[in-house]
Amino acid sequence: MLGQFAASETHCHFRPHQFLAREDEQPDAIYRIDEGWACRYRLLPDGRRQITGLFLPGDICEPHWALGKRPSQPIVALTNVRATNLPSSPHGVLPAESQQACWKGLADMIERQTNWLVTLGRKTAIERLAHLLLELFERMRSSGLSYGQQCAMPLTQMEIADMTGLTPVHVNRTLQTMRQRGLVELQSKWLRIPDLAALRDAAALTSNEVLA
Repeated sequence: MLGQFAASETHCHFRPHQFLAREDEQPDAIYRIDEGWACRYRLLPDGRRQITGLFLPGDICEPHWALGKRPSQPIVALTNVRATNLPSSPHGVLPAESQQACWKGLADMIERQTNWLVTLGRKTAIERLAHLLLELFERMRSSGLSYGQQCAMPLTQMEIADMTGLTPVHVNRTLQTMRQRGLVELQSKWLRIPDLAALRDAAALTSNEVLA
């Protein structure tokens, strides 16, 4: 299935809150996020939202679509997003490097979901936020989008709450505690981590756990 794509790549843009994919609708393409942030989520009947995946620059959204899977959850842009799409076609072949990128993206997604499951199931509020912020920084750094110990962080406290299973009020209080302890600095949609080792300790990470 991975070979059944048009060889030519095209680009597309999405505005904040615009859908990249809707639930149970066949996607037009697999997207490689070049700029911006997007998320996958599920809504409960009463309107509560759980964000189940976050797509940053360099990520493939979503690699398992190459296996013919339809989205089981919608994906929406959180910021302005520019993406490269690889339209499905029986007449083209995806370059080998793009096939490898899809498989790597799938492996990374599985590992990331496992980490999120452990975090939501067992970690405290500070550990959850420390894990999330450290993961964001490491993923941005791996894409060459960090600057020293800082990177862009456009998420709202409501979005952080929807990722970590906390209320926005709890997120606000926990972030204040983390600031007071010198673990993070958040200002004007930027994240700065003064001490990466201290934040890893706060996130209760194992010595060999990789978040990028």
